[in-house]
Amino acid sequence: MKMTITSKKVQVGQTFTDYAQGKLSKKLDRFFGSDADAKLTISPIREQIIVELTVRHGSLIFRAESQSSEKNDALDSCIDKIIRQIRKNKTKVEKSLNAGAFSAGFGDADDADDVIEPDSNYAVDRTKRLMLTPMTIEEAILQMNLLGHTFFMFKNGETGEVNLIYKRDNGGYSLIEAGT
Repeated sequence: MKMTITSKKVQVGQTFTDYAQGKLSKKLDRFFGSDADAKLTISPIREQIIVELTVRHGSLIFRAESQSSEKNDALDSCIDKIIRQIRKNKTKVEKSLNAGAFSAGFGDADDADDVIEPDSNYAVDRTKRLMLTPMTIEEAILQMNLLGHTFFMFKNGETGEVNLIYKRDNGGYSLIEAGT
């Protein structure tokens, strides 16, 4: 697994880098293999450390965030959250991950460019640039749930058009198709 560590206003030593690489390899390689990319972002807030872990494998993105007084504890918590996401969606995700990833006995955006415009009433706090990959509606719903979002924009693999899927208050989903 290829790993990138980004730290904001905090020192990350070689000890933590080795610890993170070892933990990611030990816990997540059986699901993703060596062709996954992991992005680790570490930033302080007050006396706490926030660790964000994003793992990309093909068109799937797994993301977890944790806060703790120690970097190692926050990283461990993030890894556990991603493993729970995988377990929760095992049957849907298994097709996209390594074929033998679940044989071990389981029971069950990064591309962001931040833009700050403080003097506007309708200020855009953050802008994200997405690489839209073709996927089915079911894959888009799965990806939205894995990210923990209430909406998800994707390129419909059947029509080739940009669509938006969102979670309704009643628990269902709605699809918005772009028209010309």
